[in-house]
Amino acid sequence: MKRTTEKNLMVFSGRAHPGLAHEVVDLLGTALVPTAAYDFANGEIYVRFEESVRGCDAFVIQSHSAPINQWLMEQLIMVDALKRASAKRITVVQPFYGYARQDKKHRGREPVSARLMADMFHTAGANRLIAVDLHSSQIQGFFNGPVDHLMAMPILADYVRERYGGEDLAVVSPDAGRIRVAEQWAQRLGGVPLAFVHKTRDLDQPNEAFANRVVGNIAGRTCVLVDDMIDTASTIVKAVDALLHEGASSVVAAATHAVLSGPAVDRLKNSRAREVIVTNTLPVGPEQHFDSLTTLSIAPLISRAIREVFEDGSVTSLFDGRA
Repeated sequence: MKRTTEKNLMVFSGRAHPGLAHEVVDLLGTALVPTAAYDFANGEIYVRFEESVRGCDAFVIQSHSAPINQWLMEQLIMVDALKRASAKRITVVQPFYGYARQDKKHRGREPVSARLMADMFHTAGANRLIAVDLHSSQIQGFFNGPVDHLMAMPILADYVRERYGGEDLAVVSPDAGRIRVAEQWAQRLGGVPLAFVHKTRDLDQPNEAFANRVVGNIAGRTCVLVDDMIDTASTIVKAVDALLHEGASSVVAAATHAVLSGPAVDRLKNSRAREVIVTNTLPVGPEQHFDSLTTLSIAPLISRAIREVFEDGSVTSLFDGRA
């Protein structure tokens, strides 16, 4: 009897964002594993892989876009199917990690839903998790296994530097809680000044924030307003207005995840932002496009991470020196 030690890379995609998955496998020089997936009349999800997955190194790509609960459940079912079909190692690839904003208790009797998501994927059979720009770094500790936390900042910042590098820039955080990320942006852009927008939030009103004042000197500068996501765009639009009121010459908004819920597209389209830059961690449909929106591909970053994990290389090499 001869035992083979050859590793077998297999990449799977849910139905949430197949365009991104196809970009990733094209860069890897492989193809998505054919998968049958459909919904029963009552909404239950059925998944079956149409090739043997025994002994493979499996990577399951799914962006948790709306309807988020459906795509979360589909990815969990895919992981369970792989475990029961004897995949050797299962890595869950989540360009956007669902429920990430519920990462702590703000008040009594609240859940920590981000931890629940991690527990569910571990129970389903996931051995490893790859995610892009988690809402908070502490989520890495929620999953009982290796977590590769990728950052889209180099992709976004390099675009900003190429397009606006000849102008006097300032990096602005939309709130005090993301100052550390804004500092990394400022360093990447050559040590430009840093500022933040002081805001308050009503805990009884989701997706509502109030921009109070700008802390830092941004007069006459092109402000790069950086955040991890744009959901309803309320925070971004109010921050843009606050910065222009304080004397900024123009404002460019940059965020990794284009959630774009409800009124977001109309708000951004009618805002005074010079450009809105996002990545395709989440699908951006034709109906969500507007003239000032730029979408950059995250596929090169994800494909490199998958290759490093599969080849037992160093995913840390993708972090550009970030500890």
